Parts: sequence; structure tokens; C-alpha cells
Amino acid sequence: MQTVQIREASVEDIQQILDIYNHYIQHTVITFDVEAYSYEQMSNKISLLQKDYPVLVAYQDDHIVGYAYASAWKTKTAYKHSAETTIYIHPNYHGKGIGLRLYNALLTSLPLFEIVNAIACITIPNDGSIRLHEKLGFFKIGKFDKVGFKHAQWIDVEYWQKQV
Repeated sequence: MQTVQIREASVEDIQQILDIYNHYIQHTVITFDVEAYSYEQMSNKISLLQKDYPVLVAYQDDHIVGYAYASAWKTKTAYKHSAETTIYIHPNYHGKGIGLRLYNALLTSLPLFEIVNAIACITIPNDGSIRLHEKLGFFKIGKFDKVGFKHAQWIDVEYWQKQV
């Protein structure tokens, strides 16, 4: 068994990224998407993101075990040096330190894209995600109550920030 490695996402990774994301759409409230993505939707999303932001994958033995990316925080030009960060780990690989390594790689790459602030939106409760963000130096900047409704429940979110 190979160790987990990290690299920029490629077209060949899209199906495995899609499988990971659709799991979270269908089985969790971690994402506010409620309809499964198609291959074309995920392909377009990654292609658009990669024009301005990093999209990284963690892989082991040719299997994608997680992915992370940055995206626009807001669309107005003055926000261009801040980015929202996102990470998803394959459910079979939680608790193995992959998220910490992958997210750290993403944060390290952000200055190359002229990003100074990383902003994370965390669905609450989510102790694992909070611990990960705390380990990486993020701090909580605010909470919004009942801003999402999915799987017959109201969902709160917290925003966390780190200057990179």
C-alpha cells in the first residue's frame, strides 16, 4: 500500500471526486446541495475553479481519498484576496490525518494565487471539522442560525478564518 500523496486535480479524477461529493450530498448536511451532481456539472465546476484557484486531490494507489479547493469568497473585486476553502475526505479515510495534510497543502498554495484570507463555512455540529480548522490556525468569526434546511432539519453554520 502506497502512502497518500497530494497533487493538482486532473480530468481523470473527476469521477472519483464526484463519487465523494455525491455521498455527502445524499447522506449528510455537510453540503447544502440537495441534488446529486452529474459528471458534467462536476467537470465544469473544477474547470472553472482551476482558472483562478487551486484544486487538490489526495490519492493512494490511484484512488482519490479526498479533495480540497478554494473558491471566490464574494464576487465583488475588492474581495479577490479572500477565498472560501472546502475539503471533502472519502468516508472510509476519516481519522487518518489525510484531511490535515491535504488542507495544509491547500493553504500553503493560496499565496501563489494572491489569496491572503482563507474562509471556511462549517455546518454545525461538526466537531471533526472544527478540530481540523483549529489545528490549522483558523479562528471562529461568526455563527448563523437556521440558514439551511436539509434532510428535514434546520442547519446552523459557523464561519472560520485564517490569514495565510
